[in-house]
Amino acid sequence: MKKLVTIFLLMLIHFSQVLSQEDKINLIVIGAHPDDCDGRAGGTAIEFARRGHNVLFVSLTNGDAGHFNKGGEPLANIRKLEAQEAGKRFGVQYLVLDNHDGRLMPTLEVRDQVIRLIRQWNADIVMVHRPNDYHPDHRYTSILVQDAAYMVIVPNIVPDTPPLKKNPVFLYTEDRFVKPQPFSPDIVIDISDSWDQKMYAMSAHVSQFFEWLPWTSGSLDQVPEGEAARLEWLKKIRGPGQINDEKRQALIKWYGAEKGKKAKIAESFEICEYGRRPSDGEIKKLFPMMVK
Repeated sequence: MKKLVTIFLLMLIHFSQVLSQEDKINLIVIGAHPDDCDGRAGGTAIEFARRGHNVLFVSLTNGDAGHFNKGGEPLANIRKLEAQEAGKRFGVQYLVLDNHDGRLMPTLEVRDQVIRLIRQWNADIVMVHRPNDYHPDHRYTSILVQDAAYMVIVPNIVPDTPPLKKNPVFLYTEDRFVKPQPFSPDIVIDISDSWDQKMYAMSAHVSQFFEWLPWTSGSLDQVPEGEAARLEWLKKIRGPGQINDEKRQALIKWYGAEKGKKAKIAESFEICEYGRRPSDGEIKKLFPMMVK
């Protein structure tokens, strides 16, 4: 009798573990460079990770061109290490591919890489740049993910990796470009409680936020010395921004009036028409932080 009880309990534990894993949401954020995912979806990634869900950041290039006095393999190695540290701080996995920075093209080879990654992660949600962007790597990253959006369920495409049983929800991350069309904040996530952690994680990309980007904007001489001072400087220049009326209404829709009105910092996403078209009920299940 005791043996039967033990077996029954072990079966219950196994079932609960499987159920728990099935309940986990798999989010993959795909950017062009080893810091793109961080700024565009870092707070949302933290909100998922804190709840025990699976998050993968992917950079399609190795970032080997993004600096003014470093480059090639040495810079790529620096940026990979920075991404690994950022991933630890975010609480996510961070993968950097070896495609060259500034040379990314929407080829079949890279598309196959994207399809494999989305399938291997068994993604429920895929986030990426919009296709209208100043940087060619950003544009082509978006095109590559768009082109993969349907193919991830097609068995005869990339047959070495089993296809997904259902299409993920594909989302665009926010930008400020208005032509040919402005960004639409369909889904807005309150990241007020994860802002500080997001900034701390982003600060791991030293070569970018304290060297390369200040150099491109002519503000390199304004970067302070010391980790703490730099973190505060980064918070200032990457300020959370104002939540406009459109985003506020979306927050109220998803979180309810009380929480939606209190949100101070948010990240926004636009639903891509190429993936699954989720209902409002499905969106709430996919974003469990939307608890009213």
